[in-house]
Amino acid sequence: MVNHELTQDQQRELLAALKARFEKNRGRHKGVIEWEDVEKKLNANSKALWSLSEMEATGGEPDVVRFDAVKEQYHFYDCAKESPKERRSVCFDQVAREGRKKFPPETSALEMAELMGVELLTEEEYRYLQTLGEFDLKTSSWIATPSEIRERGGALFGDRRYNTVFAYHNGADSYYASRGWRGVLKV
Repeated sequence: MVNHELTQDQQRELLAALKARFEKNRGRHKGVIEWEDVEKKLNANSKALWSLSEMEATGGEPDVVRFDAVKEQYHFYDCAKESPKERRSVCFDQVAREGRKKFPPETSALEMAELMGVELLTEEEYRYLQTLGEFDLKTSSWIATPSEIRERGGALFGDRRYNTVFAYHNGADSYYASRGWRGVLKV
């Protein structure tokens, strides 16, 4: 069984990294989110801290970018400039991975997200992220896919090219060295 608890030292180190990123990227928060409030919420949720540490360890550079006042939730998105390197070369989901006739990857975007306790960004969330900076200029990222598309064998991904954000489709069983996935954690 995998230990989903961080030591006190790991928690302090992670919170320091998240705070530094928060301070460095104040434009992502638009002055409506205060770090002290975020930290209080994180300190009360060891599972969320573990998920954030997984996002960090796989190159996601998570940062809090939204606050849902109705649900009282902070939304952490992967804010790495390119799709996280440790999450590339994966199919969309387990069904697609297992359906490959040749060279299936070891895991998939949805399997990894589930293990990490996060969700793939939706198309709306991905487009919102792109309003906060320029992401995926050289890579692309799988995004949550409606069941009507997935049932037909497809999956969605997004990137930014020509100063424009694109969302398009590919076979869910495809995988590329330049395609990974971005997650969201709601705390």
